[in-house]
Amino acid sequence: MRHRAPTRRTALTAALTAAVLTASLTAGCTRHGTTDDNRAPAPRGTTPAPSEPSAAGSVLAVKIDNVSAARPQTGLDSADVVYAEQVEGGLSRLMAVYATKLPKVVGPVRSARESDLELLRQFDHPTLAFSGAQRRLLPLIDKAPLLPETPGRKSAAFYRGTDHPAPHNLYLRPAELLPETPGRAALTTGFRYGPAPAGGTVTAARTVRYPAARFTFTWSADRHRWLVSMDGTPARTTAGTRLAAATVVVQYVRVTPSTYHDVLGNYTPYTETVGTGKAEVLRDGRSFETTWSRPAATDGTTFTGADGSPVDFAAGQVWVVFAKA
Repeated sequence: MRHRAPTRRTALTAALTAAVLTASLTAGCTRHGTTDDNRAPAPRGTTPAPSEPSAAGSVLAVKIDNVSAARPQTGLDSADVVYAEQVEGGLSRLMAVYATKLPKVVGPVRSARESDLELLRQFDHPTLAFSGAQRRLLPLIDKAPLLPETPGRKSAAFYRGTDHPAPHNLYLRPAELLPETPGRAALTTGFRYGPAPAGGTVTAARTVRYPAARFTFTWSADRHRWLVSMDGTPARTTAGTRLAAATVVVQYVRVTPSTYHDVLGNYTPYTETVGTGKAEVLRDGRSFETTWSRPAATDGTTFTGADGSPVDFAAGQVWVVFAKA
């Protein structure tokens, strides 16, 4: 199984991967390098595939660094959805999705992964802001149905800050990429929002562990939110705001090695988000056992309870943490 491509990857990704197998392989993720993961930036002047719609009305997705040297992050509290995934070395990385509010600054911005392409198919031509990617992955990104934006393509939208050491100091000005806030209609995640379902288990806190990272969500009755901690430390933004989610999803998925790896030989995990499996939905101080379903990459993800009824989320920010099934 280790050397077989995941069965639910999109046909587009598989075809493009085959087309670029002879391209050179660049180095992978490092904790304290002076370049962004030692990965290649998008070539200057490179343009995405033609026939793209305007970025207006499409979500903005930003790849955000999540090692300790990159914290606290900026603008993460404004995201509608925050996805957490495992990357090389058992570390974690975030993808923040913006539709109803665009902060002035987001970051630190880091590199993209192959799994991002499948995850983003649920949106209509989203804008993906990232710092770069492995050279073999860049053609896949360029041909995917999204608008890729990097410092090499849109230099005015990015800048290097002084609050973190390089490479953990690349920031994005969203207003330079999107002419206006996309709006809730662009948030085609498949999530439903409404009153809490009956039942559930009273839950004070929930921790999800990766080999070299962990997330803890602690219920705050005062704030009516799940307070976020990462690697045992309360998570805050650079403005001092404590990160807090209205709903947390622990989604159990198939994770397999991709064809990409870092300089130490660690393979980049490929997180499959198409299919079905188990999930826990945390809201209102309770945990609900659910089944998630995403039949195709262009579909959103639905969550149903044991009785087959949809499980609604609480209004507000959603965190989805992908855990290995």
